[in-house]
Amino acid sequence: MREPKPHARSGENLSTQLQVIAAAPDQEPILANLLELYAHDFSEFHDVELREDGRFGYKDLPRYWQEAGRRPFLVRVNGSLAGFVLVKKGSEVSGRSDVWDVAEFFILRGYRRRGIGVRVAHEIWKALPGPWEVRVMKANTAGQLFWVRAISLFVGETIRPVRIEKDETPWEVFFFESTQVS
Repeated sequence: MREPKPHARSGENLSTQLQVIAAAPDQEPILANLLELYAHDFSEFHDVELREDGRFGYKDLPRYWQEAGRRPFLVRVNGSLAGFVLVKKGSEVSGRSDVWDVAEFFILRGYRRRGIGVRVAHEIWKALPGPWEVRVMKANTAGQLFWVRAISLFVGETIRPVRIEKDETPWEVFFFESTQVS
């Protein structure tokens, strides 16, 4: 087993190199592996079933290279994999077809609380201007705090979510506009 690369835990170093890269089809296995870690974290507040093969799986992953309105991204910090973002056009929660939706967002635990997630979110929003929707389960309180901070910093004012219930699941949904272009 390879030794993990050390990285600082107390705030982000200004020299941290962040890359948010559109994932190519041949990188699907990398995303599938990262999605397993994400699903494991997510199982803390949502009932995610582990399959008999010991994996959670993510059935919609191939669609990110098959459908025009879907965008997969990998995140690297100082050259090392640090997470991913899956974005799609249209919302399953609000029903709006015109919004960009953060379908999945994951930063490895070792890179959290260093401002990296906020920077990643801002890069994505700049790359895809227009109306946005970010949804987080009501049970995910850490996620709610993260998104309030990330979105408020991006739009320059405090933003509050709207509560929407979909299929008996309560969501906190943030709506905002990205007019910035990277």
